[in-house]
Amino acid sequence: MQRRRFLAAAAGAFAACQSNQEAAPEPASAESAAAPTAHKPVGLELFSVREQLKEDLMGTIAAVADMGYTIVELYSPYFEWTDDYAKQVREHLDKLGVECRSLHSPGRAFEAENRARAITLNKILGSGTVVMASPGKKLDSADGWKQVAATLSQAQEHFAGEGLRAGYHNHASEWEDLGGGQTAMDILAQGTPEGVTLQLDVGTCVEMGMDPVAWIEANPGRIRSLHCKDWAPGEPEQDKGFRVLVGEGVAPWKEIVAAAERVGGVEYYLIEQEGSRFPALETAERCLKNWREITA
Repeated sequence: MQRRRFLAAAAGAFAACQSNQEAAPEPASAESAAAPTAHKPVGLELFSVREQLKEDLMGTIAAVADMGYTIVELYSPYFEWTDDYAKQVREHLDKLGVECRSLHSPGRAFEAENRARAITLNKILGSGTVVMASPGKKLDSADGWKQVAATLSQAQEHFAGEGLRAGYHNHASEWEDLGGGQTAMDILAQGTPEGVTLQLDVGTCVEMGMDPVAWIEANPGRIRSLHCKDWAPGEPEQDKGFRVLVGEGVAPWKEIVAAAERVGGVEYYLIEQEGSRFPALETAERCLKNWREITA
């Protein structure tokens, strides 16, 4: 689907949904939120509860587990942890029955002098994928993104020998036209081996008017995880944009899940929320309830 057609269809679907939208329901109990489905498991990107993590990391992870989340993804501050602290976190995760399958990592974790540290921390925490959360600098040329692709490829070769994968997490800018219709995501997909995971951030993909289903279908087997963040036209001050809960925006979730499980190679989903009209922990619980309904 071309960008204009997707934008028009998404806007129309959102308008129809808004005309019939009722007040948000109460969050589900942990028991109902954790009801099993036939789909791949869902986790939480812990950036969603970042302020709570700063205050009490262990307690916040326990609260997330109580909601019914069985997977979490830690983000880049982990790279500053000592081995001993990482081991304490891993022990806590194991006691809760929660897995950390991937870690959002700074761009420097993929540099030759830092790869050994990335491997050590990922192994301690049980992560199988070292995800580049950001290149660490703004890039606006094809050549710059080709260098990122080369860095990912080199890291993948190194990580693979240790039983790990490299991955890349997109933002909005990676969908911008660099010239001739080529995007940074095109360069990264074409310039890296199949072992590199293309972690799809659905919200930014939709925000930029791209078709997430078409992207998944164009990259079979490489969409091993997704950030399930929604988006709706409007201003954040009106609780639109990325402040809508998953399932409240314009992302075609049922089609995304179907494509991810049919051809994308998805192994798990990660709910991510940058903020909403509810407190962060309540937001995470409500999003999980919505996800269970989407995938029922």
